[in-house]
Amino acid sequence: MHSPNPASNNRIEVADVLRGFAVMGITLIHFIERFSLYTFPEETNNFLVFTDTVIWDSLFFAFSGKAYCIFALLFGFSFFIQDNSQKQKGKDFRGRFAWRLVLLFFIACINSTLFPGEILILYAFLGYVLIPVCRLSTRTVAIIAIILLLNPLEWGQIIYAFINPNYVINAELDAPYWELVNIAQREGSFLEMCKTAIWTGNIANMGWMLLHGRVTQTAGLFMVGMLIGRANLFPYSEKNIKVWINVFIISTLSFFPLYGLMDILPGFITREALLFPSVLILKLLSNLAFTGILFAGVILVYYLTKFKDILHKLAPYGRMSLTNYLLQSLVGGFLFYNWGLGLYRYTGITACFFIGLLLFFIQYFICVWWLRTHRQGPLEWLWKKATWIKIGK
Repeated sequence: MHSPNPASNNRIEVADVLRGFAVMGITLIHFIERFSLYTFPEETNNFLVFTDTVIWDSLFFAFSGKAYCIFALLFGFSFFIQDNSQKQKGKDFRGRFAWRLVLLFFIACINSTLFPGEILILYAFLGYVLIPVCRLSTRTVAIIAIILLLNPLEWGQIIYAFINPNYVINAELDAPYWELVNIAQREGSFLEMCKTAIWTGNIANMGWMLLHGRVTQTAGLFMVGMLIGRANLFPYSEKNIKVWINVFIISTLSFFPLYGLMDILPGFITREALLFPSVLILKLLSNLAFTGILFAGVILVYYLTKFKDILHKLAPYGRMSLTNYLLQSLVGGFLFYNWGLGLYRYTGITACFFIGLLLFFIQYFICVWWLRTHRQGPLEWLWKKATWIKIGK
């Protein structure tokens, strides 16, 4: 068994590893999706048809909805680290955090012109929920987080559908907006793509996230991440290892029945107004359970096995997660959209996967090189400097 070094900076290292793991998963998902452009060339090679299916199903099973959950947990954790650091100095970080979210909104707007499926605008809006709850008791925050993670909007839909038998749910409310975005992706120039993405793309994306439970889930995960920081659960200790083992076991036992029920439920519920929110609740909860498996699993492997050195290699990639996230949008848009190389016409899922894997390794080596002489990535540095800009005297 690997004997970990319980150094004070282990918490940050583990967080960077988890962040790097999440951004890697997000990158690979985005590439096989061709950055929300689902127009695939017809594949005639039987082997590639097989590999396309295996890669798509495997990556979506492992990362879809889970990598973003990990990212959201770490967003809340990072808020705690900054807030706690300022509190120890006798300062209140909440005002600076509000300004930091304004800066994130502008960064997200730039990124959304390149990739209309990005998540940072949601973070910029929802991040404000941390300001009123961060001084509440741990128990109160935990209760609020649990309520949010149990998908109250979807339960409200189910209750309303029972009360009103004539209620018809529109689960494709965002579809017309996505069609306009896809036209710009397939046919538009760079400026036409930017113009469409900044407004129509964000409406489509925010609509999709609202319809698919991402809003309440993300807010709840922010709070859970903050509580992980409060409980100091990232450093190595026997107590923390027991906590993560319990998280891993409970998540594993919860995942399989939740995941299995998704396939069974349509056989018992035929009314769409009841079926859609019910399946969505099961999907969101199963994603949370699988996120627990991944999150706790990475931490346990990092601390308890000889694979720590391999996992630790993800830390530089995680330390530059914002830079990597925005750069992949620029590269992906250039590779696949009409304004760039237009590779969406020629590349199937397998080819897109290997292109994404290549970009990951290129970004990884850039991160290692950059961090030899810098403490953080260029966009991370810029965001930090702008956060702490002095106003007035």
